[in-house]
Formats: sequence, C-alpha cells, structure tokens
Amino acid sequence: MKNDMTEGSVPDETRIPMKEAVILSPCTPGKIVAAGLNYRDHAQELSMPVPEEPVLFLKPGTSVIAPGDVIYYPDMSRQVDFEAELAIVIGRQARNVDPLNADAYIFGYTCFNDVTARDLQKRDGQWTRAKSFDTFAPLGPCIETELNPDDLLVEALLNGEVRQSSSTSNLIFSVPELVGFVSRIMTLFPGDVIATGTPPGVGAMQPGDTIEVRIQGIGSLVNTVKRPSANM
Repeated sequence: MKNDMTEGSVPDETRIPMKEAVILSPCTPGKIVAAGLNYRDHAQELSMPVPEEPVLFLKPGTSVIAPGDVIYYPDMSRQVDFEAELAIVIGRQARNVDPLNADAYIFGYTCFNDVTARDLQKRDGQWTRAKSFDTFAPLGPCIETELNPDDLLVEALLNGEVRQSSSTSNLIFSVPELVGFVSRIMTLFPGDVIATGTPPGVGAMQPGDTIEVRIQGIGSLVNTVKRPSANM
C-alpha cells in the first residue's frame, strides 16, 4: 500500500492526441466514503432536520467507472437516480486527523456521481445494495490539486438540462470536517475518496440518457445510461 499518492510517480512529457487517448478514472479507490444529506438546501428540499454529525455510507471500489463509460441500469431496479458531488481524493495515509490539518492529507478534488437505485434504497431501509452496483460511481475527469473547495458551483445536467445547481458553501459539514470525522472512524489510504454529498434536485435517469456532473474549477464528468446486454 502506498503511503503517498505521488510515490513511484515519474513525470512523462509524452503527448497523445485526445482522439487516441483512453480516459481512465483518475484514481482507484480502495473505498469510497460518502456523506448523505450534507447540503443545507437539500435538507430543506426534503423537509429534513440538519444532521448533528455526518451521515456516512460506503460504496465499493468495483462501482467506479471513468468519464465516458456507461452506467448500466440494473434489471432489479425501476428508479436509478443521479447525484452530483464534489469528491475528495486522499493523498496520504490518514488516521485521527485534526480538521485544521486536513489539507495535508488531501491530494485534490474531482467530480463524482453517486448513482443510486432509489427504489431499492427505500425498500431495503439501508443503502448498501442501492449504492453498490457495478458502474454506480462515475469519477473524473481529473484530480484538481490546486483548488479551494469552500465555494464551488456543483451542477448536474440531464440530457443538457440543468437539474442540480448549488455551491459547496451550502455544505453542512465542510471538507476539513469530513476528513477529520471519517479518519477518526477508519484509516484512509492514498487514492481513497470521500464524496461530500449532493445538492437539491436529485432525479431519475432512463436508459439512453446522458448525465453530466459539472464542478467549477474541475470540469465535466459525462456518462451515458444503458440497459446491460443479456450476456453481461
């Protein structure tokens, strides 16, 4: 296990034409720790009280896909939703981090889509199945290492139409608070991801749709939705 995201890295100035490049997810997280109900305007939208502590759940690394990859709509679900989120990428092994020192453990930030089978979430009464299908964690397009996360526009566009739009200034628990809180529960390793929660406007996707997560200072994460083929 690497102790730092930059360990073993060798700069390479080789240039590849964009049309020939295969874009991968910018990291391979061992775990994705996600915060639920972490925007004040989202809590207001749902008429729910602001949580006193971060509400956490996990998504497996097997759910990660890259920009341009397909989100597969599972046969056992009838409602698959998008959730645009700012993702924190951990750069150094972190345990019991003081929020005041959280920046020292953050490698950077990227776009994240917390795809959710909403009907299964409601049916199960907990979130593991609904959040964990293969392809349910689009991540990318890059890791921005020079970014202030305090007031960033976070948007989701479904087929080009803006459906979510808010600022990270509406986060209930800030980036440093989340890193500190999570690291007091579990050790974070380089490449692990903390998803910071989603703004109001979460909605359903259908096969054939295109979903874009757009975050100020980072860029756009675009994926399409399809039904899996019979042999998958």
